[in-house]
Amino acid sequence: MAIYHLSLKTISRSKGQSAVASSAYRSGSKLKDRETGETKDFTKKHGVEYSEIQLPSQAPAEYYDREVLWNAVQEKESKANAQLAREVEVALPQELDRDTQKKIGTRLRAAKLCRPWHVC
Repeated sequence: MAIYHLSLKTISRSKGQSAVASSAYRSGSKLKDRETGETKDFTKKHGVEYSEIQLPSQAPAEYYDREVLWNAVQEKESKANAQLAREVEVALPQELDRDTQKKIGTRLRAAKLCRPWHVC
């Protein structure tokens, strides 16, 4: 039976979270947090099938680099109660091929994220 899953979460300073560490974990990558000087290395993490940075057209091109983007966010959003990021996790049925899953994800992003939050 085909099942899908959608989860929305907020990454916030008040919970003691780091946007850099969160991004490294979710993308299975290695990023340096300029705020703490720590390097978060999740390159050995399994299960990350696809990860992508989607930016508004007017965003600086260097923000396609995860480390640059999330360090800039943390630098700008310095209040103790700042919401640093929103995580959108989508798990689509494995019966769908990867291209179909990406197309569904793109449509979902446009309809449910870009229009209401005016971010794309």
